Amino acid sequence: MLYGIETNFYRSGGSKLNETARSYKNIALEAREINNFAFIWFTDGKGWNNARHNLEESFDVMKHIYNIDDLKNNIIEQVIR
Repeated sequence: MLYGIETNFYRSGGSKLNETARSYKNIALEAREINNFAFIWFTDGKGWNNARHNLEESFDVMKHIYNIDDLKNNIIEQVIR
């Protein structure tokens, strides 16, 4: 299995977060067509408080989207098996 992993952290909101969520959602949708490939996105930060709707849309589509707490709870071991 091959994994494409993106990580980011946002301290403040803005239009960049909306575009980021939209872009990674599209990447995840396209990645579904690639055999033995999974796109994983780790993101966190207070900036998402103002862009919550766009992040929720990504959660609706993406199988692998996680935050810092997920990392602390060893999500990587569960996902990459």
